[in-house]
Amino acid sequence: MTPPTATVLLVFGRGVTRSGDGYVLTPGSAARVHAAAGYVARHGDEFLRAGAEGRPARIVFSGGWAEAAEGAARPPAGSREGDLMLREALAAGLDRWADLHAETRSRSTLENVLHVAEEGLLPPGREPLGLVSHAWHLPRIRFLTAKVLGRRGADLVDVPAGGGDDDFSRRGERLAYLASRMALLGAREPGTLLRRERRMIGWLRRAERVLRRPAPVTAPGSAELLERVTSTRSALDGRV
Repeated sequence: MTPPTATVLLVFGRGVTRSGDGYVLTPGSAARVHAAAGYVARHGDEFLRAGAEGRPARIVFSGGWAEAAEGAARPPAGSREGDLMLREALAAGLDRWADLHAETRSRSTLENVLHVAEEGLLPPGREPLGLVSHAWHLPRIRFLTAKVLGRRGADLVDVPAGGGDDDFSRRGERLAYLASRMALLGAREPGTLLRRERRMIGWLRRAERVLRRPAPVTAPGSAELLERVTSTRSALDGRV
């Protein structure tokens, strides 16, 4: 069965990096903007028709800055993930097909969804919502979107990005997804969701510190476990 066309897209940031005196998108963030542009190019008629009929045609770019949960200095306004993705989208001419918006406060995937909802950036109604990210990230996005927005199943359309990712993130994402499902079990209220996520990240940090302590004998498999804990924490800290 062919999935419906989504004329509302939510694009998730993948980090920014310093370049000289400024900031640029990481290859992962750029790949997600390119995925959104490719999707619009394939479905341009539907986007134009939606606008002509008064239905929403909108693309929201969501992301703050990498490693914010660890206290890294935030980039200045205009240099965060959402800002730079929006700038690239404008350069690609996507504003011809849809209204473009940016959310720039988020430090994790959960915050992406919560802040977009809080700022009212998604139009009302039940138009299909396209989720733009790497394929390994989409299961956790779907889980969190169901939690926060009550959207699931056919309401959501996966728009996977290609390229600009790495093995480290892919390995950690499965554990990040499972950790989120356990830590957020039964939670719905935004404050509760955020508190539980922060506690979960705190636990992962403590586990990482313990695993990094020198020991007389290295336990079998401890290096792999450390890598998994580190990559999972990185995912939940907002680097994906």
